[in-house]
Amino acid sequence: MAKQVHAAHILVKGEDKAKELLTKVNAGESFGDLAKKYSDCPSGKKGGDLGWFGRGQMVKEFEDAAFNGQKGVTVGPVKTQFGWHIIKVLEQR
Repeated sequence: MAKQVHAAHILVKGEDKAKELLTKVNAGESFGDLAKKYSDCPSGKKGGDLGWFGRGQMVKEFEDAAFNGQKGVTVGPVKTQFGWHIIKVLEQR
């Protein structure tokens, strides 16, 4: 089976907001709560959870960050055509 990642993200329009949210996550605030409050993606309602995905299912910048991230670590900000992402790698298989 090809490698897959289970990740959550927070999508916002600006880099400054993404950096602010990353700082909050790193300070111990709940990733899920921040996603529900700030994410521009419909997944925000589920705490940013995107479920499992493999290569080729997400835009390249997002996919590269998620697959290169370590389980339990939040990475970003990552810029894509959709905006700025903060990505939390929940699991890998």
